[in-house]
Amino acid sequence: MTNLILAAVAALIVGVVIGVFVGRSGQGANLRQRRTEQQIDELRNEYTRYQAQVNEHFMESAHLLRRFNDTYRDVNEHMARGANRLCNDEDWLEELDVDSPRARLEADPDKTAAEPPRDYAPKSDPAEKGTLAEDFGLREKAKA
Repeated sequence: MTNLILAAVAALIVGVVIGVFVGRSGQGANLRQRRTEQQIDELRNEYTRYQAQVNEHFMESAHLLRRFNDTYRDVNEHMARGANRLCNDEDWLEELDVDSPRARLEADPDKTAAEPPRDYAPKSDPAEKGTLAEDFGLREKAKA
């Protein structure tokens, strides 16, 4: 019976020792998991701050551009009013109207239909190959 009690006490001690080792190894993994979660939270907060900074930057840029456009329009209107008030020369006003971009487009309607840019040089000689031809730049020996 004493042997049985000694065996039970020894088994209890061995179980406690194994439990302590298993518990400590589990704490290490749990600690790493908590550190990783903390790092993820820090990165998420940093990303949120960055997004807020980007949004703030573009909102301020839009506001400044709007103010710039308003100021430019005010200056332009001021200059036009001053020109109208100070310059009564009808010939000068007609010349100003002729030099405007709208008048130039109305005078030459062919320029209104813009041709898209080409990615090749047009052929000037029918015997020449265009740059998009399959055999452009190849010598006769290489073709054979």
